Amino acid sequence: MKLEEFLMHQTDILSVPVGHTVFSEGDPGRSMLVLMAGRADVLIRGKVVETLQPGDIVGEMAIIDDSPRSATLVAREDCNFIAIDDVKFRELTAANPDFALHIMRSMAMRLRGVSAFL
Repeated sequence: MKLEEFLMHQTDILSVPVGHTVFSEGDPGRSMLVLMAGRADVLIRGKVVETLQPGDIVGEMAIIDDSPRSATLVAREDCNFIAIDDVKFRELTAANPDFALHIMRSMAMRLRGVSAFL
C-alpha cells in the first residue's frame, strides 16, 4: 500500500491545538506522525530546529530504532496528524520501497539541518 492510499483511508486524526506539546524529548516513540494540516515546531533542548509543514513526517527515528524521542514537538498552529504505528510502518516500507527511501531522505535532511544547531 502506498502512503497516499494509506492516508486517504485514515479517519483517526490526531488534532492538537496551537501551543500544545505533541510529544517531548525522552518520551517513548510508538508511532511516527504525518502532519496533515497546520505547522509544528521541532525543538531540541528547548531550541526550535525545524518547523514542519503539511506533508512532513516526524517521529520516524524513534519508531525505527525503538528508542525514546530525540526531540519535542509543539503545535505552532492548530494541527492535524495521522499516526503510523510500527506495524503499519513495516507494511508500508515492505510494500513500497519508495516510501522507505522517502523516510531515509527525510531523516538525512533533518539530521544535516539539526547538526548545525548542535
